[in-house]
Amino acid sequence: MPVGGLVSLNLKAISGIRMGTASAGISQTEHDDVAVFELAEGTQTAAVFTKNKFCAAPVTLAKHHLLESVPKYLLVNSGNANAGLGDAGLLSANQCCEELGRLARAKKAEILPFSTGVIGESLPVDKIIVSLQTALDHLSEDNWYAAAKAIMTTDTVEKGCTRTVNLAGVDVTITGIAKGSGMMRPDMATMLSYIATDMPIAKCVLQKMLKEAVDMSFNGITVDGDTSTNDAVVLMATAAVDTPFIDSIDDSRYGVFLSTLIEVCAFLSEAVVRDGEGATKLIKVQVEQAASWHDAKKVAYTIAHSPLVKTAFFASDPNWGRILAAVGRVNIDNIRVEDVAIYLDDVCIVDSGKRALDYSEEKGQAVMNQEEITVRVCLAQGEYEASVLTCDLSYDYVKINAEYRS
Repeated sequence: MPVGGLVSLNLKAISGIRMGTASAGISQTEHDDVAVFELAEGTQTAAVFTKNKFCAAPVTLAKHHLLESVPKYLLVNSGNANAGLGDAGLLSANQCCEELGRLARAKKAEILPFSTGVIGESLPVDKIIVSLQTALDHLSEDNWYAAAKAIMTTDTVEKGCTRTVNLAGVDVTITGIAKGSGMMRPDMATMLSYIATDMPIAKCVLQKMLKEAVDMSFNGITVDGDTSTNDAVVLMATAAVDTPFIDSIDDSRYGVFLSTLIEVCAFLSEAVVRDGEGATKLIKVQVEQAASWHDAKKVAYTIAHSPLVKTAFFASDPNWGRILAAVGRVNIDNIRVEDVAIYLDDVCIVDSGKRALDYSEEKGQAVMNQEEITVRVCLAQGEYEASVLTCDLSYDYVKINAEYRS
């Protein structure tokens, strides 16, 4: 179960986006593992992908197809990443796109493939191909929940949300789903997210919006510090609402829509961390008064990735020295230890570079017993700040990943 309990989806349909799912039995038969998204004519599509040098075959192919054509379909499979296989992986991804194109009367380049699951194992193309007609037969605008379930791997719950915003008197809807639980440190982790809106938005503006929203959300989370080979976030705008296009960042509606999109992405990215493999606590690391945004981010990630810090949180142990040590080993210029302050929520644990005079073990313990905790670090170097969402490291994390291929 995710930290804080189940996430309520309550997903609204987006006119112009239909989804169908099917069971190919790739790595399990308990739920569907193939999802097809159909995009109506005129839909604009933007995407961001993993920065892992060993990017998966579907990532490589999807990037090419985005340059060659306007997407009409997305094809997603869970249970197999189709990564680390060289030309054989590309051939498999191409075969799946070709067959879906044949069945849906679309060009291969009009299909974007996505995969998630075990790296280094051959994609069971025959199983996927057999399932495609079933997925097409079940296409519906109301299938967001089914799609959210079909893309899951080690996730314990489906992840999705809907937000509605009024732009110049017109109600606009954004609905998004995501999967992710481990191998999680997006730079763009094993993470996929699909978001759609009925707002008319020009492609160049859509891509800029998505990058900004991802930088403010998915790129500020980590479960274990590992960036996957398969990460992708896709944003689709169907233009189903009868209102003028947002075709410039100078449009007065741009900022309002972007804020709502960031809200959706922030919800989804937080849901991923709450469902981190074996997670029992949600931890926000907030770094303030840094000399640069990059310095602040570096400090935040160093704390969030420390196994010693994460295991202390799992044990609810106020071993604040581990946080202090993590800050001290960050390679940033001119840090003055005597100026650093560190807090657990509102409890000051380090002041002027040493244990705060009024800190007590009881105060620290009271914070560490909570499910949700904020670690705040004040560097006294400048005006920049950054935050990272993470979780603890538990026995179950080790068990889940030790048995991942069992």
